[in-house]
Amino acid sequence: MAIGDIYEPLQHKLLEAAKAIKVGYGLDESVQMGPLRSKQARDKVLSYIEIGLKEGAKLILDGRNIRADGYEEGYFVGPSIFDNVDPKTKIGSEEIFGPVMCIMTAKNLDEALEMIHQNPHGNAASIFTQNGKWAREFKHRVQAGDVGIKIGVAAPVAFFPFSGWKDSFFGDLHGQGFHAINFFTERKVVISRWL
Repeated sequence: MAIGDIYEPLQHKLLEAAKAIKVGYGLDESVQMGPLRSKQARDKVLSYIEIGLKEGAKLILDGRNIRADGYEEGYFVGPSIFDNVDPKTKIGSEEIFGPVMCIMTAKNLDEALEMIHQNPHGNAASIFTQNGKWAREFKHRVQAGDVGIKIGVAAPVAFFPFSGWKDSFFGDLHGQGFHAINFFTERKVVISRWL
């Protein structure tokens, strides 16, 4: 989600970076993105792309017809980016679990947080800012289990518990080890990087 006037430069950078991703055999060290785990997983991701088009989102990078040399039968989907996504649509509100990005815009942090909070999922949310006040505000107010500050994917390493909230959580315990006794709380993992 882009807030304010950062939208166009962000869109340009995202497109540039996504187009440069090398897709192929996952054990090839030069490859950055491997196949999906099964035909069903690939077909589900492709169905979301079709749904996005029907919902009126603009597909600005299409990864549906990508092929990996030597692995033509693989379950590959390349990076795909939708623009002008409404957060109330299916692609704007569901977890796709594939290389599909939806760009949304908000006027300010309050509007962005409201859009996040209206979503039934609460796995992770990240913010990129140079402003410490907005980083702290985001960290404390966002309804997500894994929070990133200047981190693209706020996925905790193995010795942290999985911290999904809302419909992004399965079961009744978040924890491994000590965290299992805190299962009555809504915990957050905050990952921050300041250069």
